[in-house]
Amino acid sequence: MLQEKLKDYHIILASGSPRRQQFFKDLGITFEVRLKDVEEIYPDRLKASDIPDYLSQIKALPLKDNLKEKEILITSDTIVWSENKALGKPKNEKEAFEIIRSLSGKSHEVITSVCFTTKDFQKTVNSITKVYFKEFTEEEIRFYIDNFKPYDKAGSYGIQEWIGIIGVTKIEGSYFNVMGLPTHLVYKTLMNIVS
Repeated sequence: MLQEKLKDYHIILASGSPRRQQFFKDLGITFEVRLKDVEEIYPDRLKASDIPDYLSQIKALPLKDNLKEKEILITSDTIVWSENKALGKPKNEKEAFEIIRSLSGKSHEVITSVCFTTKDFQKTVNSITKVYFKEFTEEEIRFYIDNFKPYDKAGSYGIQEWIGIIGVTKIEGSYFNVMGLPTHLVYKTLMNIVS
């Protein structure tokens, strides 16, 4: 259905994330990966969903001037929002441990923004999922970090990995959003763009 509507369009995914690329394949979308390094810095005044909205738009900047007719550039960003602060990707083992420990026994929000850019317009959408974790032991946290190396994940964890399997007690919202892409919103937004 979406594949048929997209046949005249060229989709450019500006993401090196294997999870996001797999989601696009699973949606049946043919795409090209185009990457440009962008410094992921945002103004301190931004809170919650404004942060990934801003970062997903910033990621489009180095690529948008070269867009041609019928090209749709898709950029995205995910953060974990906990206790009124954004948790990004951990820089090292110590930081990963501290982040997971701070999420232990509490709820937090995973916010993913997706920015759709064409030659003529830009639209940003986001999804918020509330995730509840059980209380983790120090051994569980260390085991996860040692075996799964979550350094490429906002909030230092992958919901689909061991820590999510043993630790998530409840979620409110999109499971796929927590994995890095609100697939339902991508589908809906692309359908609207090409209709």
